Amino acid sequence: MLDDLGLVLGREIEPSGCLLFLDEIQAASQVLPTLRWFSEELSDLPVIAAGSLLDFLLAEHDFSIPVGRIGYLQVEPMTFAEYLLALGEDRLLERLDEWRVGGTLSPAVHERATALFARYSMVGGMPRVVAADVAGNDPRECRRLQHDLVATYRDDFTKYTGRMDARILDMVLLAVAAQLGRKFIYARVSEGVKQHQAKHSLDLLDKARLCHIVRWSAANGIPLGGEVKDSFRKIILLDVGLLHSLLGTPAYSSFPKWEILSSQVRGQLLEQITGQQLHALAADPSDEPRLYYWQREGGRPGEIDFLIQVHHHIVPVELKAGAAGAMKSLHQFMYDKRLGLAVRLDSNPPSAQDLDLKTTQSDRVLYRLISLPHYLAWNIEAIIIDHIS
Repeated sequence: MLDDLGLVLGREIEPSGCLLFLDEIQAASQVLPTLRWFSEELSDLPVIAAGSLLDFLLAEHDFSIPVGRIGYLQVEPMTFAEYLLALGEDRLLERLDEWRVGGTLSPAVHERATALFARYSMVGGMPRVVAADVAGNDPRECRRLQHDLVATYRDDFTKYTGRMDARILDMVLLAVAAQLGRKFIYARVSEGVKQHQAKHSLDLLDKARLCHIVRWSAANGIPLGGEVKDSFRKIILLDVGLLHSLLGTPAYSSFPKWEILSSQVRGQLLEQITGQQLHALAADPSDEPRLYYWQREGGRPGEIDFLIQVHHHIVPVELKAGAAGAMKSLHQFMYDKRLGLAVRLDSNPPSAQDLDLKTTQSDRVLYRLISLPHYLAWNIEAIIIDHIS
């Protein structure tokens, strides 16, 4: 086979020095079982098979998967750090990567990073859209590409009507965008869509990695997934660019300025862009990352936007769209869970402070609060590990 391929290409192919990349493999599912042959008969040749909505195909197949001979890897959208590299902003990235608690960032670094993060929040991390932006294309072209991506996913839904009505899948996807940042309610998907249909569709979208479920955790100890509640969940999309397309965020000769967006849309964008940054934090791409949050059950309102586990520490992450905002829920959460470290993401330069205050229930709580600008969410784990070491 390789000899024939080399003949066509006009060159000799040495397996140990090559890589075989099989793209859009979901369109030729009969190729998947042959991966066993490559593993057993041509082990010197590394093979990558990639495809969109591949988990839909794997969920119900009539062929034998070569178990033990293939590994599964998940490629995330580009993080803000990778976006900076694509822009050639290596020096800025180096300054951001070096920041640790107790250090400072100059006003010039903060302003530059804030401006580029605002653009990243409009462009997102899908490689084709990033490439168009880096090449200097009009923002309208970036939006067009984002619309094309959503259209492609929607078109692919029609291939799985045997599993679920593509129309329902589409309505659930729109509901994810509309409810982003809040507890996802199946009954609010659309009139005529039953709860079991909405739940099944959401499960399929999650398996397809088009969206990610943020699970409720009691946060009473590690691991965070040890005490979850399926009746509580938030949902984020694969990438913020898909959210722009579904929400209809405009773009003309320039992207809209952050401050002219509605407060609800700003909150949704921050929830999405932070969630996908935290989702990409998994050190091992073969280990499917999980996202968690906390919400008070009944009685007084209260919510922690995200919970992360750093080594043996549970760290709540509070999101603020601007430079200030009340943190009543965080203070009470820190007291109730007896935690000593929390992170706030806002628009201010990075800082840290030791808090000693009373909650709204008159409980005294002491903890350390690390405040980070939104553009440092991608490095939150490294910052915390260095701080607690």
